Amino acid sequence: MSRAPELVDSLFLGKRKPSEIYGRVFVVSAFGGITNMLLEHKKTGSPGIYARFSSDDSGAGWQDALQDTAARMCALHHDILEHGADRDRADAFVRDRIEGARACLMDLQRLGSYGHFRISQQMMTVRELLSGLGEAHSAFVTTLLLQRHKVNARFVDLSGWRDSANPKLADRLEQAMADIDLKSELPIVTGYAQCEEGLMKEYDRGYSEVVFAHLAARTGAREAIIHKEFHLSSADPKIVGVDATVKIGRTSYDVADQLSNLGMEAIHPNAARVLRRADVPLRVKHAFEPQDPGTLIGPEGGEAGRIEMVTGLDVHAFELHEPDMVGVKGYDACALEALARHKLWIVSKQSNANTITHYLDGSLKAIRRAEAEILDRFPNATVSSKPLSLVSVIGSDIGDMDVLIRGLQALSEAGISVEAAQQGLRRVEVQFVVPRDALAKSIETLHACFVTPAAPKVKAAA
Repeated sequence: MSRAPELVDSLFLGKRKPSEIYGRVFVVSAFGGITNMLLEHKKTGSPGIYARFSSDDSGAGWQDALQDTAARMCALHHDILEHGADRDRADAFVRDRIEGARACLMDLQRLGSYGHFRISQQMMTVRELLSGLGEAHSAFVTTLLLQRHKVNARFVDLSGWRDSANPKLADRLEQAMADIDLKSELPIVTGYAQCEEGLMKEYDRGYSEVVFAHLAARTGAREAIIHKEFHLSSADPKIVGVDATVKIGRTSYDVADQLSNLGMEAIHPNAARVLRRADVPLRVKHAFEPQDPGTLIGPEGGEAGRIEMVTGLDVHAFELHEPDMVGVKGYDACALEALARHKLWIVSKQSNANTITHYLDGSLKAIRRAEAEILDRFPNATVSSKPLSLVSVIGSDIGDMDVLIRGLQALSEAGISVEAAQQGLRRVEVQFVVPRDALAKSIETLHACFVTPAAPKVKAAA
């Protein structure tokens, strides 16, 4: 969204006739980096306004962060909007939202100074309030930009700003779209929706795709399209090289789920479920290559016997070992409860008679807390964690490709030691656990083995 002026020529208008501009609905996310400033940095955990407010007693930290975020919002829309009047309107919009948020947070702090009130009970509401600021700003600025290009764009704010009602998501969407004429108006809709269900609580930052999916389902869209800055391709071009990557083109919801599990969301699993049930096709397209059909995600999936993506991420191998585990219930449940309580994402899992290993995505601090909790319950157990990387080879139907054997051979020939490997019965993914410093090399090796056309094929063992 930070490249909105470029999107006018490629996505919003392009070479379309005036009549072809309408009949579409755009659900927009926040401008790049703004949600990190409002909440916390998604990758590094660096605190934003929300994180500072939740831990800062003095109040200076979060107020400074709020001011910095307002300044960044204004700088962004000053780069996007060329007309002075549009910039003034956007400045006023940011000022109103930021000062409103400041007043709410100060009132909460004041209440918290009394022993009868617990701010902790309102923190999810605070998170919802702050997250909605980014999407509202992006949608408002995009609307101004399009109106300046003589498009009858309409700002549709689902964030519930100054709205005393707390409707269900379905009602919020129904009310917002009720009087819009899609034949002559182009709705620019906030990716965040304030509703009774509380989207942040259930989906955290995946809420924009969930709103997008529900809106597509409710309007009976011919097709739901996610626009990204890149094609959904066979690997990260920064690792394997742009020339080596291949656009996926067609894949299954199964593959989309595997990608989501590895932090490479083509679409949030819950959003995909909504679209599947509504029978709305999903397409992922390159926002700056509008003529390219992109990748279609559907129940029919991609070709059998074709690797669609090789990807991976850094994990911690969280191992619970207890010789007395055999035949005794409770160890697995205890581990799962502790990991869930400390918000650790389980990427994969292996177990045998006396050992359960979870491959986790999360902070080391949270892992240590989960470890202490499990040891408190099972003092005779041994719990350890080890930094590793997990590389996944994914396809809609790879059952007859000997991926496990060929992958092990390729990694061995590349001098990469494999700590663990596994393949499920569903045959959509094979996982290889490798040393932490071998992630990029492993992805490059497996991609060359299974995807790059010029790569020599590694023969399976007889």
